[in-house]
Amino acid sequence: MKQLLEFLGFIALLQGTGGLAYELTGRLRWGVTQQWALLDGYEIYVSIALIVLALALFAAAESRKHG
Repeated sequence: MKQLLEFLGFIALLQGTGGLAYELTGRLRWGVTQQWALLDGYEIYVSIALIVLALALFAAAESRKHG
């Protein structure tokens, strides 16, 4: 379970930082925040939320016991 939480946290961190980097620089368009039309206008907020979610997943993974 710990590895699953870490993996999901990594994916969320990757998507959040990628989306935030795109919104701030306009380069390297990739990630879920740029692909979904539902998120138009909210890309920065969703990217920040994904980064916060990643930190929460990492904290939850760290609180799990090994094994």
